[in-house]
Amino acid sequence: MRRYQMFIDGEPSDSASGEWFETANPYTGEPWAQIPRGTAADVDRAVGAARRAFAGGPWPELTASERGHLLLRLADVLAREASRLAEIEVRDNGKLYAEMSAQLKYLPAWFRYFGGLADKIQGAVIPLDKKGYFNFTRREPLGVVAVITPWNSPLMLTAWKIAPALAAGCTVVLKPSEFTSASTLEFVRLFEEAGFPKGVVNAVTGFGAEVGAALVEHRDVACISFTGADSTGRRINEAAAATFKHVSLELGGKSPNIVFADANLDDALNGAISGIFAATGQTCIAGSRLLLQSSIHDEFVERLVKLAATARMGNPMDPATEVGPVTTPPQYEKVLSYIDIAKSDGARLLLGGKPASKPECGTGWFFEPTIFGDVTSSMRIAQEEVFGPVLSVMRFEDEEEALRIANDVRFGLGAGVWTSDIGRAFRMSERLQAGTVWVNTYRAVSCMSPFGGYKDSGLGRENGMAAIEAYLQTKSVWINTGAQVDNPFVIR
Repeated sequence: MRRYQMFIDGEPSDSASGEWFETANPYTGEPWAQIPRGTAADVDRAVGAARRAFAGGPWPELTASERGHLLLRLADVLAREASRLAEIEVRDNGKLYAEMSAQLKYLPAWFRYFGGLADKIQGAVIPLDKKGYFNFTRREPLGVVAVITPWNSPLMLTAWKIAPALAAGCTVVLKPSEFTSASTLEFVRLFEEAGFPKGVVNAVTGFGAEVGAALVEHRDVACISFTGADSTGRRINEAAAATFKHVSLELGGKSPNIVFADANLDDALNGAISGIFAATGQTCIAGSRLLLQSSIHDEFVERLVKLAATARMGNPMDPATEVGPVTTPPQYEKVLSYIDIAKSDGARLLLGGKPASKPECGTGWFFEPTIFGDVTSSMRIAQEEVFGPVLSVMRFEDEEEALRIANDVRFGLGAGVWTSDIGRAFRMSERLQAGTVWVNTYRAVSCMSPFGGYKDSGLGRENGMAAIEAYLQTKSVWINTGAQVDNPFVIR
């Protein structure tokens, strides 16, 4: 069994406690590696290293262009290691190698994009309404950033946060999910090869109550960037407020995937399948609510159930596999519980609804693709994030009703619209309460396009030029060029 170490101040490190915990392969259900069980003492060491690296030494002495060059170099190293890291992620979180491989091969784009942006961070000269003064602004890094990531796409979501943070000039302490820490511990070692100074990037592993809380509360952490459950995000936001930390929160969703009668139904059918059964539904942007216009409802549902029933389950490393296992035992139990909740609320089970027992599913945590019909907005299955391969089908008559149903949740991360009417596409994209609206596609993301949520789906934006704002603060500088300093008791 592989035994990993944390990464603090440029060196591999065991935990202060000397303890480890096991991480399991979701396909087999068997442990395959040991991860250090970090403590508050380890957090203090890591934050201290990051603070020292931020305040002195080579990192703050680099020009913005030199920081960008380091990110570009890291992108090259990461591209070389992409396949190996993808295999580790599959072993640790059970997602398909086809998807993890595509993610990891695209991951260098984040470091190239923000590497190029590093020396484009600009202040401004302010045209004042006062004579005798020159005023300009500087954009400066916040300091130490705590990056806390979930288990569903560990390295992709790490890149979304760490690339802009480093481009801004911050230093970082990473805390991956206790369920999927291995790929992060492999990833952080690449920074030394890319030439980053010691202490700029650190990783502490462990449990939320022991490591995550210590990071959030640490006096020297200036910013927290978190992706995960909205309940955890709410607690982080409350704790951060006590010391006025900056926060960036991406907290999941209950996204509507809306199909109008004039859509290309073949494309919409594939989009509906992709929206909920890709990644086994374990994605914050899962299109877990399928809204169908009444005139096509019955035909579409019939085709949907037939197609979903053919989904191939099994070894996520097999290129033929289309649906992999649920990543963690607690999540597996949560998915199971929502089946009973949906039935008791009156939803009609159309497909699945039980653990998968096919021989090709091995001994891991597999759950059949599941579809419920006759779902209404008042049902918990339509309001709460299941985070699994469970789809709720809802019926609507016209645009107004589609919008009412789509917006009738506390989340607002993503939404899909399928239509051939360009006017409708614009109207829907304007009125949907979601941070991302896809029209005639679904699950498309880019390092160049902002991503984030409305309502309970979070605060701030990741990706694109907007992402770097989370890690910068503005300083206003006033220079007296000849103004008379007279009455000291009057504001100038």
